[in-house]
Amino acid sequence: MKIILRVTVILFLTASIVGCNNKKPSKTTTQHGEISVISPIEFKEKSENAIVIDIRTPKEFADGHLEGAVNVNYFDKTFLDEITKYDKTKPIFIYCRSGNRTSSASKKVSNLGFENVYDLQGGIKNWAKNNQKIVK
Repeated sequence: MKIILRVTVILFLTASIVGCNNKKPSKTTTQHGEISVISPIEFKEKSENAIVIDIRTPKEFADGHLEGAVNVNYFDKTFLDEITKYDKTKPIFIYCRSGNRTSSASKKVSNLGFENVYDLQGGIKNWAKNNQKIVK
């Protein structure tokens, strides 16, 4: 009986962890606008000629990023100050490694008054898995 309980707990935890890293496309309405989690294909189509922010560390950014992306480190104390330099009425596209950081970053960005925040589903890992271009 203990083995069945342990296996059940391990399976539950594994499913929870995997589920968090691969959040499905969705839309959340906030006080200031909308946060949309979108697929790599949709992200690519909609972000053309738009503001694309890579919120990973500078080292992660240097290892490879989306073409045209600007690096604004989520862990830097000036993160919110740097984000406020962009036009709040224009869509802003945000991504990280796996989608975990953008979940909380998108809420913060929306709370700053950005009307349309787009979050890359599964981050740059999912982008690469979908055979999209990464530049160094």
